[in-house]
This record gives sequence, C-alpha cells and structure tokens, in this order.
Amino acid sequence: MLAFRKARLIAHLLHGMFTVATRFPRASAAGREALNRAWSLKMLRLCGMRLVVHNDSARLDAGALVVANHISWIDIYVINAWRPTPFVSKAEIRQWPVVGWLAQQLGTVFIQREKRSDARRIMHELSDRLSAGELMCVFPEGTTSDGVALLPFHANMFQAAVSAASPVQPVCLMYEDAQGRQSTAPAYIGDMSLGQSLDVLLRGGPLTAHVYVAEALMPGVDRRTLAAQAEQTIGVALRSLQGTGAPARAAAALEREAPAVRNAGGAAASPEGTLIDDVDQQGRSA
Repeated sequence: MLAFRKARLIAHLLHGMFTVATRFPRASAAGREALNRAWSLKMLRLCGMRLVVHNDSARLDAGALVVANHISWIDIYVINAWRPTPFVSKAEIRQWPVVGWLAQQLGTVFIQREKRSDARRIMHELSDRLSAGELMCVFPEGTTSDGVALLPFHANMFQAAVSAASPVQPVCLMYEDAQGRQSTAPAYIGDMSLGQSLDVLLRGGPLTAHVYVAEALMPGVDRRTLAAQAEQTIGVALRSLQGTGAPARAAAALEREAPAVRNAGGAAASPEGTLIDDVDQQGRSA
C-alpha cells in the first residue's frame, strides 16, 4: 500500500512538470495560480491530508511578505493549496529531482544561507518584487522544527518589507492527527532523508493541515521589531491551535495576547476554520 501511494505521488509530480511545461506558458497569471492551487490540493490528498484555513478574510493577495513557521517540505504545498505564493528556499532544494525543477519554474528564490552576501542579494530581490506588487513567502526560523514550538525568527529577510514599505502577513501552520492531537509526522528534521520523511508522513495519516491567517503587520522602520512582532503573532496562534478545541479558541487567544491581529473593522477574527479539502483513510479525495 505504501509503495502504491508513493507511485501515485511520483505520477502526480511528473504530471506537475507536464502542466508547467505545456500549460503555464499560455495561461494568465490567474490561470497559473489556479493550476498551482489545484495541483497542490491534490498533492495534499495523495499524502492523506486535508486542509483547514482559519481567518481567511485577513488574507492579502498582493504586495505582502508572507512569513510562516516551518515544519516540513509539505509546508510549501499547504501554503500553495491555500493561496499560491513564491517562496524563498534553501539552495539545496534546486537539486532535488523533479521538485527542484518545479520550484524553480514557480518563481522560487534560492538562497545559500552560509553566504552573507547571498542574503543581501535575496533581500534586494525580495524588496523589488514586493514593490512591484508581488507576494513572497519566507520561513524566518531558517530551518524546520517539529512544530511543537517556534525557533527564533531571523530578522534579515524582514528588511525587504521595510525597504519596500510592504505589509507582513504572519501565517501559522500546524498539523493534527485523526484524534485531534498535534502531529509531528510531517516534521522534516535532523538527519532524516526526504524518502524517510515521506514514509513517516504517509504512515502518520490521515492528517489535517491547519493554516491560521493573522492580520497583517505594518512594516515600520525596524526589521528586528517587525520580526519580533511576527514571531509573537505566530506563537500566539500556534499555542491556541495546540489547545483542546483549538480552532474554537484561536481567535479569543489572539485577541487577548496580540491586539495587532484584530480585523481592520475592530472585530475579533472568526475562530471557525474553513475546510478546503478532505481525505479519507487512504488519502483519496472524500
């Protein structure tokens, strides 16, 4: 069964290459986003995962730096299934078979983290793309974790939002098992290979990927302050989602601990999540 599910994933990746090579050149920007989102949603289904989005009314669709906690390679497909967004990723991903090519074609910016000069180059590119009205997504922890707690946020990439005077949209990711408990099955950490990570993920299902969309933060003039605000906001959302009956309590906790994430009209964000896609035990569309 596991081998069959892997084969379906490989076929889906190859179909993604075919779609990007043949349909993207003729498609409009909106058309490419729709293709990307549909393909990413199916990727989650094949991994035995459904998607639930909370507070989607806060979503910005242009000219914003999206920042999220980072748990796994699957995070990218979760965010693209919610709202397709180009990413900043480590340079090694460009060398991954199929996945690296797809990432490059979808506008991913690759960074060599060990080179400080490369970080400056990426910051300037991000600033230019934000100024042009594009969306970009970064993982400010700089690496993956098990998702139980946040790692410290690095402030470097936040300079792009400051320089472009663009808002920052914090997004919290959390994975949940069939019993309603936080799952670490998707975590891609330590010396784990991509193949091992995939095995653990597929065996850990069915899973729910929660995406909590927090209210945008204004860039201000200091990247470190902005990074600290984003870390606080995502931390509050994560602690809320980890609690018993998490989705029903997320907005209340955000209201108490992080007033910056209130809706523009002053009302607290809705605690109800929207089920975007569902799966059954075998990872098929329900």
